[in-house]
Amino acid sequence: EERARVVADFVGAAPDLAGAGFCASGGHELVFANSAGQRVAGRRSSATVDAIHRTSTSDGLVWQVATRLAALDGARAGEVAAAKARAGAEPVDLEPGHYEVVLEPAGVDDMLYFLLDGFSAKVHAEGRSFVRLGEAQFDAALTLCDDFTHPAGNGYAFDAEGTPRRALDLVVGGVPAALVHDRRTALQVGTESTGHGMVGGESLGPMALDPVLAPGHRSPDELVASMSRGLLVTDLWYTRTLDPKTTVVTGLTRNGTFLVEDGEVRAAVRNLRFTQSYAEALGPGRVLGVGSDLRLRPSGALVPSLHLASWNFTGSVATEARPPG
Repeated sequence: EERARVVADFVGAAPDLAGAGFCASGGHELVFANSAGQRVAGRRSSATVDAIHRTSTSDGLVWQVATRLAALDGARAGEVAAAKARAGAEPVDLEPGHYEVVLEPAGVDDMLYFLLDGFSAKVHAEGRSFVRLGEAQFDAALTLCDDFTHPAGNGYAFDAEGTPRRALDLVVGGVPAALVHDRRTALQVGTESTGHGMVGGESLGPMALDPVLAPGHRSPDELVASMSRGLLVTDLWYTRTLDPKTTVVTGLTRNGTFLVEDGEVRAAVRNLRFTQSYAEALGPGRVLGVGSDLRLRPSGALVPSLHLASWNFTGSVATEARPPG
């Protein structure tokens, strides 16, 4: 009944539009036991609304993730999705090229998904990682840690091998500072596991599960207002790695892409394809602003919006066959 109320509030915020999506909530318990007598257990809860409002030519995406269902606001979610859908109803074509972008948290989460693989000690040892510890690979505005204890997060206190987890700084002031280890990779280099063992770790290796990209002090509106000419991007999808060593990824924008001129949104833009090195986009001098809007994502990541100096868009995408969401 509570989930249904969230859905009703979302749909009711824009009865003239077509709504689609889901509201989910649940409790989860993880138990680890081994033949040496170790026993650990943890519990967590989660709630999500992920939905769109749709016109005949545009979609407006919104999502909320929390640790409890009561924290979801279906009416507010519906208002935001409807506003994006209506604003995007008459998209224009944009010439390919390099543009400033403000990526909303969903797009930043996609970047982290690909970048975090490079912080795996297994990937690093196999020569497949872009990470160079101790070098200023990223802009000084970026600090990234893996921290299950963050009050807005939703992680467990131990990993799939039963190892206690702790906060681990991965990037400090733009400089990669550490790799994540499980027991296998730690043994190989004579160190200790950082508590990042995964189910299937013998092939997958360790992984950061609760990344936190430190927020800044500027609102998303302030990030947009600081752009002379660029794009506000709601989300990225259908993203695929072209080269893990350089973190070149190709993909598409979706569910709301807007042209910004002189700090104001001027027009909706037809979805664009991009080919971009994620690490390069976050390189020294390329992060022009970090948002204050730290948001929990379904992936477990906590991320803010980012204002980036350059993003390589390679073409427009036809919208005749638009998949829902």
